[in-house]
Amino acid sequence: MNISFEIVPRSLEAFDEQYGFVQTLDKGINIINVPDIQRFDTRSWELATRVDRSKYRFIPHFRAIDFKIESGELYRIIEDYALDSVLLVSGDPPEGLKRSFYNTDVVDLIRAVRQRFPSLHIYAGFDPHRSGVQDECDYIQRKVDAGAGGFFSQPFYDSRMIDIYAEHMLDLETYIGISPITSKASMNYWEVKNKVKFPKSFRPDYDWNVEFANGVIASAAANGLNVYFMPIRIDLARYFGEIKLGG
Repeated sequence: MNISFEIVPRSLEAFDEQYGFVQTLDKGINIINVPDIQRFDTRSWELATRVDRSKYRFIPHFRAIDFKIESGELYRIIEDYALDSVLLVSGDPPEGLKRSFYNTDVVDLIRAVRQRFPSLHIYAGFDPHRSGVQDECDYIQRKVDAGAGGFFSQPFYDSRMIDIYAEHMLDLETYIGISPITSKASMNYWEVKNKVKFPKSFRPDYDWNVEFANGVIASAAANGLNVYFMPIRIDLARYFGEIKLGG
């Protein structure tokens, strides 16, 4: 089982701090993935030079709306940074239209990148909260048909939903998202912004989130799945001090 740790590049200093923390975990984490967020100056792929790629797989995110396929810019980035893995997502339009963007469909981008780089590890995302299970699984299949070989999910908070999606992700390298929520304000944000329907048992505290994460890790190890941590504004030492990364 692989375990990925997401580091948001708010700044180079912030990245280095979290990357340093990951290295203290000693075991379990073997992938570093970096989202590309338009309001930050540092682009995801630029962190390739700050990660020990002999120890961690490095998977930068690329937003389809930032690239015009015909320009070849994405191809040049993949080659210049010697990337062996990428995560391609749709991306949200920039706030206030301060940056240009393109109407590039992520499925078309996956297909184009696969044709250009046949051996590249291409991952895509899926969101269990975006729509119904059937619609999301159909979207997943479109990405598979275009050339995606694996998927990273938005965070789950209900193990029953994980079981449902796991049935549909057989033979795909799938990373189950875990993002601890430790405040009522954060819970409200996920409900409104990301349409998350929390189970009645959910509590926005460390104890519930640690117990849930450990259950997901154990289940993933037993069922051929992988895990994807997205820690946002938490005490990393407090949270990961109780996480059983070894399964």
